[in-house]
Amino acid sequence: MSKSIFYHAGCPVCISAEHDIINLIGAENVDIVHFGEDNSRITEAENAGVKSVPALVTPNGNVLHINFGASMEAVKG
Repeated sequence: MSKSIFYHAGCPVCISAEHDIINLIGAENVDIVHFGEDNSRITEAENAGVKSVPALVTPNGNVLHINFGASMEAVKG
């Protein structure tokens, strides 16, 4: 993995964190995944270790859970 991946569900907490992540590391260094727009990547996120969103998966595979917007169970609905 060469870029970080930021997973979120589109809630206000997630959108705020998305803007902060982009400002911190740059849009070219992060792949933004909004589950409301692309739920096909939920399994990918869970396999990476994401337990709640918003979450950032770093290029070396560390999962950084940021604040708490929603559990993955809630995202899957």
